[in-house]
Amino acid sequence: MTLKIGVIGTGMIGRDHTRRIQQVLAGAEVVALSDVNLASAESVRADLAPNAKLYQTGEELIAAPEVDAVLVTSWGATHEPYVLAAVAAGKPVFCEKPLATTAEGARRIVEAEVAHGKRLVQVGFMRRYDAGYVALKDAVQQHTGAPILVHAAHRNPAVPEAYVTPMAIHDTLIHEIDVFRWLLDDDYVSARVLYPRNAARSHGKLRDPQVVVLETKKGVLIDVEIFVNCHYGYDIQCEVVGEDGTARLPEPMAIDMRLGAKRQSRILTDWKDRFVASYDVELQDFIAAAAKGSATGPSAWDGYAAAVTSDACVQAQESAGQAVAIELPARPALYE
Repeated sequence: MTLKIGVIGTGMIGRDHTRRIQQVLAGAEVVALSDVNLASAESVRADLAPNAKLYQTGEELIAAPEVDAVLVTSWGATHEPYVLAAVAAGKPVFCEKPLATTAEGARRIVEAEVAHGKRLVQVGFMRRYDAGYVALKDAVQQHTGAPILVHAAHRNPAVPEAYVTPMAIHDTLIHEIDVFRWLLDDDYVSARVLYPRNAARSHGKLRDPQVVVLETKKGVLIDVEIFVNCHYGYDIQCEVVGEDGTARLPEPMAIDMRLGAKRQSRILTDWKDRFVASYDVELQDFIAAAAKGSATGPSAWDGYAAAVTSDACVQAQESAGQAVAIELPARPALYE
């Protein structure tokens, strides 16, 4: 059976996911499109999904009888109502991060899904599907012993003037917040943010770089450097220090060259290139689960935990290096 998917939001990521479903992945077809900019939806239909029906609103698309499952790739403030509508309709829904723009909104989605009694929501934390992170998790579980420390970095070559200090958490660190919970099978209890001197390429509304220190329930300390104007490239680093050894996230595959009396290899500059394969794997995972009427992968609870943690990290940005507590309620049995 071919899963019939409706896509809400046809900007960059919505278009790319539509291309993925139509041209790369197996078992699904885009049959419906919706966007506040009708011309955008029409363009995606013309280029990628000629048989898709256009809907004026996301709610109409979710209610459409021909739609089996929903992709929410619209702007962040619309995610919560669309995901809630999909859960109410009993349809599996893949939602790009953030699950909601507030922790309270993410909690409402968790409560709705628990009341429904079945997992229907998958959140777009694609790093869990990256081959490097999968290999790192296996090494941590099988070889290095119980984790003690994690050293990590998230570096971007540049960001626009509109990028301000809290965005280093909500837009950048959010992926580390999720993937470390998954990698360590642990939750956070506190966050601190420390600032070195500001980099020359930063601007008046951005402290850059910054270092976030997270402590987990099991006592692991995690330090994450966020440097979004590093200039030289897009660079994701992670090393786990365990009782018996260490494990490091592998570098993306690159050709080693000897040119002009130098040994060199290319460093990526675009995050889409770094994680392109993981997007394919995560959506194929969603298609497989949605075809059975459910969802697997990063859950609504994971989206909620990330929202609570990111709010604490933003609070820590303003607390002069003091620790801010991170508190989660008991995890519902649905997500055990």
